[in-house]
Amino acid sequence: MRTNEITEVLNRPLSKELLARDLTRLAYVAKDGTPRTIPIAFTWNGRHIVMCTSMNAPKLHSLRANPAVALTIDTEVHPPKILLIRGTAELDAVDGIPDEYLQMNGSYEMTAQQRVEWEREVRSLYDGMVRIVVTPTWAKLIDFETTLPSAVEELVRQRAERSAGQMNG
Repeated sequence: MRTNEITEVLNRPLSKELLARDLTRLAYVAKDGTPRTIPIAFTWNGRHIVMCTSMNAPKLHSLRANPAVALTIDTEVHPPKILLIRGTAELDAVDGIPDEYLQMNGSYEMTAQQRVEWEREVRSLYDGMVRIVVTPTWAKLIDFETTLPSAVEELVRQRAERSAGQMNG
């Protein structure tokens, strides 16, 4: 997928809404070769998905060995709105707490007091973190109104062909 095609998908209004959420599902290949999918907080900076984790997180070994990842950001309504992203993870160890970790988008509900307590706990727990920075190399937006999963698109096309054949036969 070309960069301009990825940018076009990610700049759609619905994509921007999904990129403003707090949680994504990160898929990667674990150390034992089996797939893993985990929910993880993220931010979108306009070019990269940035997730942060502890320095001792098991996923870091796996991401160093195989940095290919896939992300899903979706809604919990019907029909679901889904943003699928593939990319390569780069790991960036930092001292202290990365700004991206503290600047969650806000769709994850916390009262002001809960936020203060959460930040105090985070600052007391982590001396440093690792930023997992993903540059999208592929993106697809599915809204089930104007865009569908590729397998469903194929079924719709086949149904249309069958209908056209019945009308002509």
